[in-house]
Amino acid sequence: MEIIFNKVCYKNKITKKFILKDISFKINDGINAFIGPSGSGKTTILKLLETMIFPDLGTIKINGFISENKNKSLDKLREEIGIVYQNPQSQFFKNTVKEEITFALTNYNYKEKEKTIKETIKLVGLNNNYLDRNPFELSSSEQMFLSLAISLAFQPKILILDRPFKNLDNKNKEKIIKLLKMLKYRYKKTIIISDNDTDSLFKISDKIFIINRGKLVEEGNKNDILGNLELLKKYDINIPKTVNFTHLVMEKTGKNIGIREEINDLIKDVYRHVK
Repeated sequence: MEIIFNKVCYKNKITKKFILKDISFKINDGINAFIGPSGSGKTTILKLLETMIFPDLGTIKINGFISENKNKSLDKLREEIGIVYQNPQSQFFKNTVKEEITFALTNYNYKEKEKTIKETIKLVGLNNNYLDRNPFELSSSEQMFLSLAISLAFQPKILILDRPFKNLDNKNKEKIIKLLKMLKYRYKKTIIISDNDTDSLFKISDKIFIINRGKLVEEGNKNDILGNLELLKKYDINIPKTVNFTHLVMEKTGKNIGIREEINDLIKDVYRHVK
């Protein structure tokens, strides 16, 4: 799955000021994360990827389709894109979980709805007991997993998540991380995330893009971006805890214990060096 932004610009339709300026990048599969200060343009990039809005200048190609208003094939492209919003309840409007997923499947003319619903619920870690529950009465984490189920039900090739780690405790963050890794490796999904939870992103991302004041200022693999303290400080981005600890050890002892994604692995490294 190839996504190409080529010199994309987008204006605020009221103020006429540019929100994005000459953004160019390429995405090829894997888990890709956009980070940066609030108001930098990350959400606008997601909306452009969702084909909810279109660039004022430049071009966007998604799996061979050109994203533009006059493109009559956009409906086909949209079938390949699943979206999980940062406030999942904003996409709910049915009385039960089952009705929510059924509605999504109906839009894409799925025939085996019953089987697909049960398989999708199981995939995101929920069970059949949820099917008759009211979506608006679920916890924030349960709503997030339901939103994922709705988005995954019609088997999109691209999954877009806006602030998926927001309002989640560590246990549910780990559940989403495990699920996204499975979607990447087992189902070959191209996953795009906008979030500033660098601790979570460091565990799952392949590539990181930093957006600042409407421009793409840095891109690279997660170790090069999230392991660069000066770069993160420059753009006021939180340093992952494991990365920060590694640098502190280097600063205090002169020993490079390596950068690790997981705290447990980091503890093992520290013990090995002390021993």
